[in-house]
Amino acid sequence: MLRYNFKLKPFAHQLEALERSHDKEEYALFCEMGTGKSKILIDTMSMLYDRGEIAAALIVAPKGVYKNWEQNELPVHLPDHIVHRTTVWSPSTTASNLGKLADSLKKCDALHILVMNIEAFSTDKGTDFAIKFAKAHRLLMVVDESTTIKSRTAKRTKNVIKVGKLSKYRRIMTGSPITQSPLDLYSQCDFLHPDLLGFTSFWTFQSRYAVTVKRSVGSHSFNKITGYQNLSELGDMLEKFSYRVRKEDCLDLPDKIYTKRTVELTDEQAKIYGQLKRQALADLENGTVTAQHILTQLLRLQQVCSGFVRLDDGTIQEFPARKLDELLDTIEEIPGKAIIWANFTHDILRIEAALAKVYGRDSVRAYYGGTAVEDRQQMVRDFQNMDHPLRFFVGQPRTGGYGLTLTAATTIVYFSNGYDLEVRLQSEDRAHRIGQKNNVTYVDIIAENTVDEKILRALRGKINIATQVMAEDYKQWLI
Repeated sequence: MLRYNFKLKPFAHQLEALERSHDKEEYALFCEMGTGKSKILIDTMSMLYDRGEIAAALIVAPKGVYKNWEQNELPVHLPDHIVHRTTVWSPSTTASNLGKLADSLKKCDALHILVMNIEAFSTDKGTDFAIKFAKAHRLLMVVDESTTIKSRTAKRTKNVIKVGKLSKYRRIMTGSPITQSPLDLYSQCDFLHPDLLGFTSFWTFQSRYAVTVKRSVGSHSFNKITGYQNLSELGDMLEKFSYRVRKEDCLDLPDKIYTKRTVELTDEQAKIYGQLKRQALADLENGTVTAQHILTQLLRLQQVCSGFVRLDDGTIQEFPARKLDELLDTIEEIPGKAIIWANFTHDILRIEAALAKVYGRDSVRAYYGGTAVEDRQQMVRDFQNMDHPLRFFVGQPRTGGYGLTLTAATTIVYFSNGYDLEVRLQSEDRAHRIGQKNNVTYVDIIAENTVDEKILRALRGKINIATQVMAEDYKQWLI
């Protein structure tokens, strides 16, 4: 039995993962979203530091996740006895940021933790700093959501592997390491160690596990993949250096698990958001706004966070935004069926089209006010049928959030939130009700430093914004 001064007692599956992996130089944590793989990593990092095996940790994660390590995961799970210094990567050249980055390279009697977004490894600046950090310390390096390095030819994949070679310990973490084909595993495992899979090149790996036929187009010939083979052998090989856990295996988890993914506004979004916010504050100063007017302004601000705004004449103006990309990245981590709730019809249709493009037309259906009544029950039946290809139920909470049983899903994603607490609670319970045998994970995708954050905080605090729209409260949400 592994004994350690944990800050929070691990669940049984987390303890088992630690017992198997805590002293391994390379290891893969294939843990579904909501099963607590971040805690496993932080406890591993803590034990290695206490034993003098490492002096620092480099945590690499997608943009929507990496700040969550500093703001939530490390404060909750890192043991209090460990003195640490956490630095979040930024390419900014301000004196303050440069000073923080320089301090992270200095040796001291504290655990250095550097958190970087995976996109930084597509740049020379980010990669060069990561190399300096790795050379300055005995290092544990982890790639969170490691499918971000599944493309072996991508610049960021090559750079992550390069830095990994300078690290004493390496970890990859993801809920689903195979998003498109078993060949996704090659570069993820190559980061851990090039000999783990027993192949010195990708092409020999491919020839062992993929079935190919030669095709010709004009004077050009290539091998087209038509299927896969020897997958049980590949699975047996993975078991030697990985731990797999699904939510349905974790009987001691809470039945509702909440997490969030964050995005930054694009420059154009930020400009429009600022204009609308100033107008809303000006209206408040005039003292003539009604509760309905306040809610309409909140809706407009949230539309901007999604990447569009409906003008007074009813037309829609779109602009660059990151929420949809973050949703697609999140979906890659989710096995099985999922519900995606969105407030606005425009978002629902965009999400439906984006998922259909990636996963196929039969994989997604939209359930909103415009959905024909005769189609609605069939859609629910198809979704509840585990053998049916319908995998994504994209709906409007006010339309689909009441009365439906959607227990085929164990993940619910909120692309945007409404202001009515009852609607939120009812929509949560479409999957979390009689017939559900597994834990349910709720993922909120929110735009940083916007009304998104404050509305989510209010809903989590059980505040019904729709019935508490006093002017002073609203002003606080805006500023």
